Amino acid sequence: MRDLSAELLAWYDTHAREMPWRVAPADRKAGVLPDPYAVWMSEVMLQQTTVAAVRDYHRKFMTVWPTVRDLAAADDADVMAAWAGLGYYARARNLLKCARAVVADYDGVFPDTYAELLKLPGIGPYTAAAVAAIAFDRPETVVDGNVERVMARLYDIHAPLPGSKAELTARAAELTPQTRPGDYAQAVMDLGATICTPRSPACGICPWRDDCAARIAGTAAELPKKTPKKKTPTRFGIVYVARRTDGAWLLETRPETGLLGGMLGWPGSEWGDNPEPQPPFAADWRELTEEARHTFTHFHLRLKIMVARTGPATQPLRGEFLSQAKFNPTALPTAMRKVFDLASVTLRDD
Repeated sequence: MRDLSAELLAWYDTHAREMPWRVAPADRKAGVLPDPYAVWMSEVMLQQTTVAAVRDYHRKFMTVWPTVRDLAAADDADVMAAWAGLGYYARARNLLKCARAVVADYDGVFPDTYAELLKLPGIGPYTAAAVAAIAFDRPETVVDGNVERVMARLYDIHAPLPGSKAELTARAAELTPQTRPGDYAQAVMDLGATICTPRSPACGICPWRDDCAARIAGTAAELPKKTPKKKTPTRFGIVYVARRTDGAWLLETRPETGLLGGMLGWPGSEWGDNPEPQPPFAADWRELTEEARHTFTHFHLRLKIMVARTGPATQPLRGEFLSQAKFNPTALPTAMRKVFDLASVTLRDD
């Protein structure tokens, strides 16, 4: 094979995607260094999330909390509210834990090695490798879904994921260069995102087309292979949406652990096969004809919505009433926002 890394870097110099957290190849060559804080934040946000969804959130966070010290000092509720809609809310909790650890243990300066980054809360092997490579130009092997797909096709590897992950990582490591490893890591990801796409890869314009074993064999479109997933189960729950006559809404902050941890939400039951009613106070609760449906990574959720109006003297068993002026529906995670969108039609101002 030719020097594939050099060929890809030459392609990247012309075709690199523009991203708020990225230093363009020309600027990087001119000596502009990436901001480790911006790179780290982007990698946390991009876990299980598309670049298109992350761009605006990244800009918002960097505007409100421009340094890791600013984020470390932020109020938890403000950060969780700003994260609402991005999903996978444990990431937001870990974002705060990590920022505070960087300030407390590293004097506000991100460590520049894989081993030290791995010690930080919420940073696993992938994120540690990505930040070390992209922010500090360490020759670490960065392997996400895009890279796995590129490697599987380049070497025509038919063993299914996740079992083939080690082999794909080893192949990626063989290609990781000592020169410009940060740009190279981003180049492989860009290649997978823009050319070596899951469906209909644009092999004709790929810089690695002449060396791609799967293109030559005619198997690119079927790779990478994956072990069939089990059927996604469905869980059920009941939520209670109450509004006082003065316009206040009954809300609660969910427990720190578990799904939607630390986020604002509606009081309700546990989620399972047969949820037990758990109204937050006695009232004439009415069931909406439409339920809220949402899909998490490992299960579908269907929420029965109970609504009620109540007076200002009501003392709920859980949660607290938030005035209309202080309540911002955009601070709700997506599942709870779906509940609000349905319930607010019934409980809107007269």
